[in-house]
Amino acid sequence: MSAPEGRRLSLDEARSYAAQVLERFGTAPANAAGTAAALVNAEADGLASHGLARLPSYAAMAAAGKIDGHARPTLRRLAPAILGVDAGNGFAYPAIDLALPALESLARETGIAFCGLRRSSHFGVAGHPAERLAERGLVALAFANASASIAPWGGRRALFGTNPLAFATPLKDRPPAVVDLSVAKVARGNVLAAAQRGESIPEGWALDRHGNPTTDAKAGLAGTMVPMGEAKGTALAFVIEVISAALTASTFSFDTPSFFDGEGPPAAVGQVLIAIDPGRAAGPAYLDHLERLAHAIENEPGARLPGTRRLGNRARAAREGVLLTAALEAALAGMGFSG
Repeated sequence: MSAPEGRRLSLDEARSYAAQVLERFGTAPANAAGTAAALVNAEADGLASHGLARLPSYAAMAAAGKIDGHARPTLRRLAPAILGVDAGNGFAYPAIDLALPALESLARETGIAFCGLRRSSHFGVAGHPAERLAERGLVALAFANASASIAPWGGRRALFGTNPLAFATPLKDRPPAVVDLSVAKVARGNVLAAAQRGESIPEGWALDRHGNPTTDAKAGLAGTMVPMGEAKGTALAFVIEVISAALTASTFSFDTPSFFDGEGPPAAVGQVLIAIDPGRAAGPAYLDHLERLAHAIENEPGARLPGTRRLGNRARAAREGVLLTAALEAALAGMGFSG
């Protein structure tokens, strides 16, 4: 397969470009800047499915009012260790940025803290907010639901989203270990990116609307995603759905409109962030104790700690920038953006 055509942008140039797109389609500058930064961070990590490829769908949702680009999230303390953030039907990223400092402070006060985001939209890379908390010395979990794309095992109708789950822990004198996974075999954004490029997808990623395996990316988007681990994957999707949507009184995946177009009402999905002060339970030797596990993994030939690959990708992106594909520019030009 040949490399996609396009032009290289530095990380700063990519952030500026993405922000311009979002502002052009009705997003306030501050919200556009935070959202653009999140997309470029995903791109730099090698997670193109949550990177710049999201710009056309984000722009369409903002232009249609499906996402309120001018929303200002609000935060309340609902109980001694529970925070609530109302994203105001805006982008998730400003709500996350509001939540994290308060969540860190509360976790240090109480030992463990829960923050539920509601009236939110696409969560992006779930590992990023968890990692940011781990960089501050906390153990973190992140949960999110999404528009339905996975059928419960044995069924054919999509009821669950790809529903990401992330975990991060600090490590001693080095970057955190990060686990970031979806209950689908692959992120649905990979199918979207393939459809944008006019490429096929590997068999085993998705099913068409009749429940048959497909290599047609557009047919996969119209059908359902294949869950990881078969029945175990959809059981995990149920757990994440309860934590992210039921506990935040948010829209369930089967009622959530697509994150890929401007049609329908705001998604109003839910997300949950949990932060734990490890010293409260394990004492001051947590990092030293954890190093024994980390070293045992790293000393196994061929093994690596979760999330290690992203560090190399980030370093490469800092040197070489990221690719703005010709297909993406063409898609945005077709929507009326030139930049």
